[in-house]
Amino acid sequence: MKTAQEYQKRLQRHLDELKWLYCELYPGREDMFTQLCEQMEAWYQERPESEKKLDREREQEPAWYSRQDMLGMMLYIDAFAGNLKGVKKKLPYLEACNVNYLHLMPFLDTPKGKSDGGYAVADYRKVQPALGTMEELASLCSACHEKKMSVCMDFVMNHTSEDHEWAKRALAGEKEYQDRYFFYDTPDIPQEFEKTVPQVFPTTAPGNFTWRDECKKYVMTSFYPYQWDLNYSNPVVFNEMVYNMLYLVNQGIDIVRIDAVPYIWKQLGTDCRNLPQVHTIVRMIRMITEIVCPGVVLLGEVVMEPAKVVPYFGTLEKPECHMLYNVTTMASTWHTVATKEVALLKQQMDVVNSLPKEYVFLNYLRCHDDIGWGLDYDFLKPSGIQEIPHKKYLNEYFRGMAAGSDARGELYNDDPVLQDARLCGTTASLCGLETSLQAKDPARIERAIQKILMLNAYLFIQSGIPVIYSGDEIGQLNDYSYKDDPDADRAADSRYVHRGHFRWELEKKRAERGTVQNRIFEGMQKMEKARFACGPFSGKAAVWTYDTYNSHVLCICRQLKNEMVVGVFNFSDEPQTAWIDMGEMPFQDLLGKGECVLRNIILPGNGYGWYYKTWEE
Repeated sequence: MKTAQEYQKRLQRHLDELKWLYCELYPGREDMFTQLCEQMEAWYQERPESEKKLDREREQEPAWYSRQDMLGMMLYIDAFAGNLKGVKKKLPYLEACNVNYLHLMPFLDTPKGKSDGGYAVADYRKVQPALGTMEELASLCSACHEKKMSVCMDFVMNHTSEDHEWAKRALAGEKEYQDRYFFYDTPDIPQEFEKTVPQVFPTTAPGNFTWRDECKKYVMTSFYPYQWDLNYSNPVVFNEMVYNMLYLVNQGIDIVRIDAVPYIWKQLGTDCRNLPQVHTIVRMIRMITEIVCPGVVLLGEVVMEPAKVVPYFGTLEKPECHMLYNVTTMASTWHTVATKEVALLKQQMDVVNSLPKEYVFLNYLRCHDDIGWGLDYDFLKPSGIQEIPHKKYLNEYFRGMAAGSDARGELYNDDPVLQDARLCGTTASLCGLETSLQAKDPARIERAIQKILMLNAYLFIQSGIPVIYSGDEIGQLNDYSYKDDPDADRAADSRYVHRGHFRWELEKKRAERGTVQNRIFEGMQKMEKARFACGPFSGKAAVWTYDTYNSHVLCICRQLKNEMVVGVFNFSDEPQTAWIDMGEMPFQDLLGKGECVLRNIILPGNGYGWYYKTWEE
C-alpha cells in the first residue's frame, strides 16, 4: 500500500503537464498515453527495492549529483578491465582514484564492424556478449552503490542499428516498422531534406539518406548508413524507447546520458536541430523519471555553443536535463594551450559563471571523442584570428608541426575541401609527454608533467563535476596499435588513438616516488582532496574571473560566505607574472606549503596555484 501511495503521489505531481505535452505532440493518441501510464506503473513495480530505497534518499537531496565531492571517470569496459566482471574487480582502484561517478562507455549489443564505437544499438536489452550479461551489469551497479558510486551509461535515442529487430522488419517490408523510421519510395522528399539539413560526417558518411535496394526505399541515416534515424512523430517510438530506458535504469543505472539529443526530432524545411519538439520530449522524459525512478539523472550530450546548450536545462520551474557537457570550454582550453592566450577561455568562463547555480556542467579535458574546433570566432576575429587558418594552425600545433610544439595527436575526419578536421589524442600526448619521453629529455618531461597538472588544476576549479578520462590519471600516452586492428572500422578511426587499453603495468608505478605516473597521480590526488574539503568549491559559491593584466595567465576566484579560493594558471611555457592584488591578508597555499600574500605572483612556465583564505564575518 505504501509503495502504491508513493507512486500515485509522484504521478499526480506531473500527470496534468505530462498528458498535456504528450497529447500536444501526439494529437488524438490518448490510447498511447494510457499505455504509457500503465507501463510506467509496471516498471515502477518491477524496480528493485534497493533502487527504490536509493530513490527515496535522493528525493531528500534532489541535487545529490552536484555535490562538490563528485568526481567522474569515463572508461571503455574492454579497454579498462576486459569485461563487466573485470570492472567489478577493479573497483578498489577506482576508489583509490576518488571516483564516485563511473561512466561506462557504450556496452549494449552492436553489430561487429558497424558499431560506431557502440552507438549503433541492435538490442537495448542485451549487453555485448564479449563484455558480459545484463545480470553482470546489475551486479556491477549494485557493487558500485555499496561503495557510494553512481553509474552512467549512454542511451542512444536518435537512431538504432540496421541490425535492430525494428530495422530488420522494416527492411522486410513491414509498414508498421518502416513507420518507426523515415522511409521514402522516391528521392523527392530526401532531396528536400538535404537542402536544409547539414551533414554530420560529410567526408566519411556524406548525405542524410541511404538507398536500400532490399526494399527499394530511401531511409534517413544522419550519422552513418547503418544507423537509422528514429521517427519520434510516431508515439510508438517514444513509448518503446522510454520502456527501454526504464528497463536499463532498473538494472541500477543512475545517470542516463542521452546521446545526440538535439537531433531527435526531424521536420522538413528545417535543419533538424534543436527543434521545439526535442525539448517537449526531454521534458516528458524528465517527468517520467521523476515519477518512476526519481533518483535517476539525465545527462544531455549537446555538442554546441552555450547559447544552444543552455536551453536543454529547461527552466527552473520546468527542468529538462539535470546536467550537460561543457563542450565549448574543453575546446577553448586546448585552443589556449596552443596559443598561450587566455582571452577566449576567460570569456567562456564568464559566460558559464553567469548562469544559474542550478545548472550543472560536466567538465573535462579529454573524452572518448575527438576535439572539434567549434570556437567563438566572432570573439577571436578582432585579434586577427580567422576560422579556417586557425583550425589549420591548431591541428598542426597538436601534431607537433608548429614551432615550439611537443604535442602529438592525429586528425579525425580530415576534409580537404571544408578544412574542418578534428583532433584526437590523450591529454598526456597532447601536452608533450610522449615526445619528451621518446627524446629522454628531463627538462621537456618536466614541462609536460607541469602542463598536465596545470590543466587538471584548472579543470578541478571549475564549477560542476570534473570527469577524468581513464588513463589520464597516470599520464597514459597515445596508442597507435589501432592501425593494425583486424577490425577495419577501428583501424580507420583515429579516435582509437586515445581509446587504448589501460596500462596496468604503468599503474603500478603510481606508488613509486618520482615516476611520471606517481607525480601525475599524486598531484591530482592533492587537488581532489582540497576540492572536496574546501567550502568555496561548492556549486553554491560565487565564481568570477579576475584580470591578471597578462594575456598568458588566467585567474579564477571562488567565494562562499567568508571563505575564498583564488586559482592562477600560466598557459605560457615561460615564467609569467600575474599582476593581481588581493590585499595584505595572507592566503594558504592549498597545493603547496605555507602562506603568501597574493600580489604580483611570479609563476613558472605552466605554473599554477590554489590559494585559500577565510575571515571573520
